[in-house]
Amino acid sequence: MGHVDEFSALGSDSLLALREQLQKEYLRLQERGLKLDLTRGKPSAEQLDFSNELLALPGPDDYRAADGTDCRNYGGLLGLTELREIFSPLLQVPTAQLLASDNSSLSLMHDTVIHAMLFPLPGGRTRWAEVERPAFLCPVPGYDRHFSICQKFGIEMIPVEPTADGALDIDEIERLAASDARIKGMWFVPKYGNPTGISVTAEQARRLAAMPTAADDFRLLWDDAYSVHHLTDQHTAIAPILALCAEAGHPDRVFVFGSTSKVTFAGAGVSFLGTSAANLDWFQGHLSKRTIGPDKVNQLRHVRFLKDADGVRKLMERHRESLAPKFAKVQEILTEGLGGTGVAHWTDAHGGYFISLDVLDGTAAEVIRLAKEAGIALTPAGSTYPYGKDPRDRNIRLAPSFPPVADLDTAMRAVVVCVKLAALDKLLGN
Repeated sequence: MGHVDEFSALGSDSLLALREQLQKEYLRLQERGLKLDLTRGKPSAEQLDFSNELLALPGPDDYRAADGTDCRNYGGLLGLTELREIFSPLLQVPTAQLLASDNSSLSLMHDTVIHAMLFPLPGGRTRWAEVERPAFLCPVPGYDRHFSICQKFGIEMIPVEPTADGALDIDEIERLAASDARIKGMWFVPKYGNPTGISVTAEQARRLAAMPTAADDFRLLWDDAYSVHHLTDQHTAIAPILALCAEAGHPDRVFVFGSTSKVTFAGAGVSFLGTSAANLDWFQGHLSKRTIGPDKVNQLRHVRFLKDADGVRKLMERHRESLAPKFAKVQEILTEGLGGTGVAHWTDAHGGYFISLDVLDGTAAEVIRLAKEAGIALTPAGSTYPYGKDPRDRNIRLAPSFPPVADLDTAMRAVVVCVKLAALDKLLGN
């Protein structure tokens, strides 16, 4: 359709004419029988191919770690030291305070919460399960799987909307954390956030580390999922939260999570948990009842393949070369199709895996329905909010990583048509 004037400035006749034109485009889309998926931030097959060398590692006679450990056997709850050394600078956690586990950081987050529900944390006097209606702060829009963990365990989720300029509302977070001892933690993706792509500033990180909390066992669950996932030459750096918490007198405040899920193989990588010595002892004590040790053979193959932190950075440059054109394509189509309409706003991500699209209030569910009927799968409306309820029904998470650029072009042009149609129906009162 190209650039149009602000929809709200158009008269009803112009809106009706535009809707008729868009409806014809939409019917043509349906006739194409498309089957395209933008629902989850999965690496593409091309990206997975970057790490195919892992499949031949370690060799048949290369199964011992640097300290002589036979990686085929039991033990080593903390994971291989040499792998932890590779990711220590990337996650900004000292090697001694970093645990390397199996493929899913989500598993580590889940276990951290369930252990805190059942056993007092260091510095805490009671189990979270003993608190009437324990609660978490949830900056929104956010990551649906974080919310699912809270919902599973009956933890109330308190949404914290961003400020008018889209930044983390640190004032509101400080106020809430200090006002209610039921509030036991906060989910946060600090770098290239899911889905906004926004990163925490050094000042915000310092305030999170130092803020007074009513709960003596308040924890930041710091999901550093995109620590090395840059999309431009300007690599965003975030403050070392573990060190900041220690400096502020709250050494046990944070659990840092990370993984290689979007570095090597999404389903066969390594996950990490970094925290204080006291928290790590607490976590290992519970972990030791669940497992005798992680998959050290897989950890060893990652060591052999990545070699060091620079090896990770070089691999991520290949990922950037694959991903950046896809994100650029989404920006191009959104700008071309929705720029100046006044019915949509979106983020320009510098890293991570998502673009956050805000459509006209009250139309996100309709956009997603229209897209589905045209063969385009989008993340369900409300997914980026606790309980799946977006109070303004406007946010849609776009995941450009998986489809080829040609399919992405087709899918996004279809999304633009759906956004406009839903907006016009809303403006026309249909």
